[in-house]
Amino acid sequence: MGRQARIERQTKETQVRLSLDLDGQGQSQVDTGLGFFDHMLTHVAFHGYFDLELAAQGDLHVDPHHTVEDVGICLGQALSQALGDRSGVRRYGSAWVPMDESLAQVVVDLSNRPLLVVSGPKRPGPVGGFDGQLAEEFWRALALHGGLTLHVRLLYGENDHHLLEAAFKALGRALDQATGMEPRVRGIASTKGVL
Repeated sequence: MGRQARIERQTKETQVRLSLDLDGQGQSQVDTGLGFFDHMLTHVAFHGYFDLELAAQGDLHVDPHHTVEDVGICLGQALSQALGDRSGVRRYGSAWVPMDESLAQVVVDLSNRPLLVVSGPKRPGPVGGFDGQLAEEFWRALALHGGLTLHVRLLYGENDHHLLEAAFKALGRALDQATGMEPRVRGIASTKGVL
C-alpha cells in the first residue's frame, strides 16, 4: 500500500481538498486562488518528488491568511497520515538552495514534536499580492499538523521572490530526504523506539 493521504477541510472561512502521494514524481495540480502561493507549493511538490492535488477556496476578499494557514494545516495532516507510524523513514532532512542572489536553508526532523524556527536578517515582504509574512504562517501550520521540527533560515537575498522561492524549494528537498525510506532502519529511527 502506498504512502498516500486525502484530506478535506471545510470551515466558514475556507474549503480545502488535498491528495498527497509521498512516492510520486513531483507532479502537481494546485489552485488556491493565490498565484504566487500556488507557484511555491508547486516547487515543494516538484523538489520533494511528491504528487500533490490541491484545491482551496477561501475568503480572499477578507485576507489570504485563512487560506494559507488552512492549506498548511491540510498539507501537514496529509503528510502525517501518509507517513503512518513513520517506520523506516530517514527522519532527518536538510537542503541549501540558492536562487540567484538569495540563499535559504531548511532542516526538518519528522520527530512528532512540532516546532517552527525561522531565522535570518530579513523577512520577505509582499510578492505578487502575497504577503511574505504568510509564508511563516504556512510553515507553522505545516509543522504543527505534520509533527515536524522545522527550521527555515533565510540567509540573504535582495529579491523577496527569490528568497521565498529558495526557501520553498529547500523545504521540498528537505522533506524528500526526511520522508525517504532507509533500508538500514528497522522500525522507528529513534533510540526511544517511537516518534
